[in-house]
Amino acid sequence: MTFSLIAKDTDGSIGLIVASKFFACGAVVPFVSDKVAVASQAFCNPVWGTEGRARMIAGEAAEAVLNDLVKRDEGRAIRQAHMMDVGGNFAAHTGSECVNWAGHLIQSDHSVAGNMLVGPDVLAATSEAYSNGSDLPFAERLIAAMRAGETAGGDKRGRQSAGLMIHRGQAHPWLDLRADDHADPLGELARLWDVAQERYVHFAKGMPSAEHFSGFPTRDGIDADIARAEAERIAAGRPSRSHAVELE
Repeated sequence: MTFSLIAKDTDGSIGLIVASKFFACGAVVPFVSDKVAVASQAFCNPVWGTEGRARMIAGEAAEAVLNDLVKRDEGRAIRQAHMMDVGGNFAAHTGSECVNWAGHLIQSDHSVAGNMLVGPDVLAATSEAYSNGSDLPFAERLIAAMRAGETAGGDKRGRQSAGLMIHRGQAHPWLDLRADDHADPLGELARLWDVAQERYVHFAKGMPSAEHFSGFPTRDGIDADIARAEAERIAAGRPSRSHAVELE
């Protein structure tokens, strides 16, 4: 029902992006932390995600964890998953009864997996676009890679939902975007990322972290950054893509 991409950026950020002709795939597929990531899909078993994430955070290798999950699950033939451990090592499983086309592709810095796709070109195009997108910001690189996979055919049933999650060294996500029921879900993620540049990414700079429990509890600098971004957008002639409604 799905194809997804897990990657680790050069700055240590961990990202997982998913798209599907299935409602709210961004709510059921990704299990990410500051150190590891799991995508559980096809006939999704969320325990593969929660247990796999916890065990890899504790130091177990992705391959060992995945092999154990597959061995214990009587539904292994209809499951698909790929994951990345603390060391940046990837492992993947595509059950023998996942709906064709189904498969996975592992590279040194990312992995891609999908089922119910038009063919293997979807994964190849996604992987190639990610590899060639190092000049892009991480979020844009992930979205562009998935859109390349969609152009190559994507989910053979169509489009409905997508989700993007990025962690930047914290147990909580730095970015968590979803389009749960949309005619162009990856395009909607791109729009949301664009809107995030207006206020969210500036506000996020002051958010608390495990190292700085209080974060930056004043608006010093944040409002100035927001104003600067708005001025630059207006000067460039770019209208806001936000759907927000302001009440007087």
